Amino acid sequence: MDDVSALPAAARRDAPPDRPSGTAFADALPLESPLPMPVQSLAAWDPALAHRPSRHHARPHAARLLVFGGAILLTGYGGWQMYETVSVSGSPTALQYVLVALFLLTFSWIALAFTSAILGFAVLLRRPRLPPVPAGLATRTAILMPVYNEGTARTFAAIEAMREAVDATGLGPAFDWFVLSDSTQADAWIAEERAFLALRDALGPDARLYYRHRRKNHHRKAGNIGDFVTRWGGAYDHMLVLDADSLMTGDSVVRLAGAMEADPDAGIVQTLPLIINRNTLFARVTQFAARIYGPVIATGLGHWSGRDGNYWGHNAIIRTKAFAAACGLPDLPGKPPFGGHVLSHDFVEAALIRRAGWAVYMLPTLPGSYEESPPSLIDVAVRDRRWAQGNLQHARIIGAAGLKPASRQHFATGIAGYAASPFWLCQLVVGIALVLQTAYVKPEYFTTEFGLYPVFPRFDPVRALQLFGLTMGILLAPKFLGLLLALIDGPVRRACGGAGRLVASCLIEILLSALIAPIAMVIQSGSVFSILAGRDTGWNPQRRDDGSIPFADIVRRHRWHTALGLVSGVAAFAIATSLFLWMAPTILGLVLAIPISWASGQLALGLALKRRGLLMTPEERAPPPIAIRAGALAARNQARGLDEADALATLHADPGLAEAHTRMLPSAEPRPRGSVDVDHTLAQAKVVEAETLDEARTWLGPKERMALLHDRALLDRLARLAP
Repeated sequence: MDDVSALPAAARRDAPPDRPSGTAFADALPLESPLPMPVQSLAAWDPALAHRPSRHHARPHAARLLVFGGAILLTGYGGWQMYETVSVSGSPTALQYVLVALFLLTFSWIALAFTSAILGFAVLLRRPRLPPVPAGLATRTAILMPVYNEGTARTFAAIEAMREAVDATGLGPAFDWFVLSDSTQADAWIAEERAFLALRDALGPDARLYYRHRRKNHHRKAGNIGDFVTRWGGAYDHMLVLDADSLMTGDSVVRLAGAMEADPDAGIVQTLPLIINRNTLFARVTQFAARIYGPVIATGLGHWSGRDGNYWGHNAIIRTKAFAAACGLPDLPGKPPFGGHVLSHDFVEAALIRRAGWAVYMLPTLPGSYEESPPSLIDVAVRDRRWAQGNLQHARIIGAAGLKPASRQHFATGIAGYAASPFWLCQLVVGIALVLQTAYVKPEYFTTEFGLYPVFPRFDPVRALQLFGLTMGILLAPKFLGLLLALIDGPVRRACGGAGRLVASCLIEILLSALIAPIAMVIQSGSVFSILAGRDTGWNPQRRDDGSIPFADIVRRHRWHTALGLVSGVAAFAIATSLFLWMAPTILGLVLAIPISWASGQLALGLALKRRGLLMTPEERAPPPIAIRAGALAARNQARGLDEADALATLHADPGLAEAHTRMLPSAEPRPRGSVDVDHTLAQAKVVEAETLDEARTWLGPKERMALLHDRALLDRLARLAP
């Protein structure tokens, strides 16, 4: 038996392969073109460093006055109505003042969404013009696909389909393609390399396709993109950042590149990705809502933001040198969840590049930008936990020096989006407390002030009902505006199944959203309280496939929600019938949390509605050609077993792949004297001890497998094991 431990560790890891060097794997990465990316200060900013625009750009003052002025007026009116409701019998109590304050906080959130939707509706009625398809491009763009333990068959199918679509425009040579892997699972890593080598071989000598795997996923996605910028960013004018579930047509890609080239002051141009390829009940509801209501809200946001817009982390094009100069993210002082590296980096990068004088804006009506969404309520809750932490962390950044007011507003909106749930929960608790106070606390009928009649503590029921109607109208208005736009747009209306099915689909979406809302409120409130208590979230890959969750897991996740609903219902009914009726929508959603969550992930329910023409979208009725092509390529890749193969067995059976993997490995980092890499040491001991491949596969744990895959000597030892 050969004992690789006889070699010094550094020599073993950096030793070149024994096989002769060839050219087959020499171009896995292009020559580096470094671009400095200095870490930015949040405490100080020198305006003299900012980019000077080449021409004057008008600011949307009127739009902002409409949106924010209207929201302030609506909130003021709603607050006054609430005050009048609780003060009908005289001066409000302390609890009633708390109720008014909580109402103002939650009402202001929906009022801003309402006025923004009004603006978006008005803009869409005018049918904004799209940027033209460029006849040629003088700039170079890198298209980046960051991946982290994703389904390789689908990811590389999307890359191949997009590559074909861009080449079909005749402008393909202006784009290079990078797969930037942060995968920490051995099977995913080797599957990515298999797919990369196969696709590059199929594309031929002009592939312009590159693959890089990072040994450590430092700073997660932001660090992944930052690594590209600092190593190859100097060779590209722009970078188009995707997500693992992104899909963009060739027309959309070249229009974005043309828009960036035509606007020398643009730093980031963001598209509105539409959700496609969803089949479970929850995912189809989300897909329908995003397609019908999303454009109204996004267009309003994009219009009042103007060139002070936001960035959502994917399906957007970025000026590379501007990003490098302005967007080096600092680590925040302290420990997570509020300290450490910036979790929701996209908002911060938009704010910093805007601070540096570059424009950030949205093209919400640009067609051909797509993404997918989580398949169930539990999957959304897992993702939302990470998003909640990232947005609440922005409370540490919102006051950074030099930021534009609109950038601070984007931060505030994100924070409020997650703070709204605990505020709503507190509002319910205070409402219950007020009913209890009325029912069980002896009122003070005669105050110290002189009066001929006793004072009875009570609410104004008529005004309360009117306020409820106003609140529901403002809450649902963006949905109705989106529905109205779809109804008057003939092709969209017909693609959604006609006016009747479109209206029915909206009613289904509203009903399901109303049932899910109390569950989401409790889940998000729990996430916020957990973050405030100092609990950090991990970074697990998002589950993107359609598929149900085991019922036992659903019960475990929602049993306390059901218990809370039952206890609240019994208590409310015991206190007062009126309280029970007031809380009935919330109680119903919580009591039914388990069956609702189960139904949300059911493929059969989603497809049953699809067969009846409900919750249909135009992209579902007539799938985009690129989605059809990507689906066919994904099926082909799955047939090749990309996502099922064991990494060690695959390398052992394919010496060519093993050689390619070895050549693509970066040089190992030097090991400080006295430090021991436990995973590598264990992997080495087990591989040396193993006599067969099956023994090695059985003995090696996930981290040890990754350590082995980074070590050339251990890989050589693996190759010489008996099958």
